Amino acid sequence: MGSFAHLFLFGHLSSLLDILVIWFLIYEVIILLKGTKAVQLFRGIIIIAVIKIVSVYAGLSTVSWLMDQIINWGVIAIIIIFQPEIRRGLEHLGRGSNLSHNQSENMKTRHMIKALDTAIQYMSRRRIGALITIQMDTGLEDYIETGIKLNAHITGALLINIFIPNTPLHDGAVIIKNHRIAVAAAYLPLSQSDLIPKELGTRHRAAVGISEVTDALTIVVSEETGQVSITKDGELLHGLTRKDYLKFLKEQLLKPGYDSRNVITKSWDFLKRKLGKEPHHE
Repeated sequence: MGSFAHLFLFGHLSSLLDILVIWFLIYEVIILLKGTKAVQLFRGIIIIAVIKIVSVYAGLSTVSWLMDQIINWGVIAIIIIFQPEIRRGLEHLGRGSNLSHNQSENMKTRHMIKALDTAIQYMSRRRIGALITIQMDTGLEDYIETGIKLNAHITGALLINIFIPNTPLHDGAVIIKNHRIAVAAAYLPLSQSDLIPKELGTRHRAAVGISEVTDALTIVVSEETGQVSITKDGELLHGLTRKDYLKFLKEQLLKPGYDSRNVITKSWDFLKRKLGKEPHHE
């Protein structure tokens, strides 16, 4: 009787683990596809699967046969079309999330923050407009494709040179991916929110726009005032001091060994209190 109870319990635990693994895989696929063209194709696959199921139960043999052909040949097409996302997913699994990896990533992140700070301070004092987007979890491939590829090591001097007025790359956004400058002069979607102050220009609307459709973090240096702003998750923090933006960048980008969600929440609350106003959002 005891052995039967153990087997019964083991069977339930195995089923629960099976469900959890499937949900985890689905979640990872959604994260990888979010913000890319592949998400539209993924929706198409779901529609085809629904049509196939309905055709089987409704006895629509011709429709069912056609869906079978699409599914059979679609496997090859998916591998070709989803190649960037598949590669990115395999790289993500290969890297894992161990402590040594986090320490290595944090070293690169600290160097990136230092380069950003150098560029921000220089451009802010001289009122040189800048728009810098940092990819987080959501892929930015659709927007990277609109820019001029650089794939360059991040330095303050390079960022400054990119945004010097009347140079070929100054108009548009720099997109940083995997601690490297992926592209310059990229186009970002403009927010249509009426809550953005009228005195803020296109750069700020683009920064809010990209934050509304992805989880990217975007830094804006105003050409008119030299003020520094940051957007994330559809919200705009405007008029940040050097201490404010450095604190926020470290808490958002570094990978600590404790619960980062509480830290991020405290960071937002700290900045809201310090600025004395609620951030703008749609």
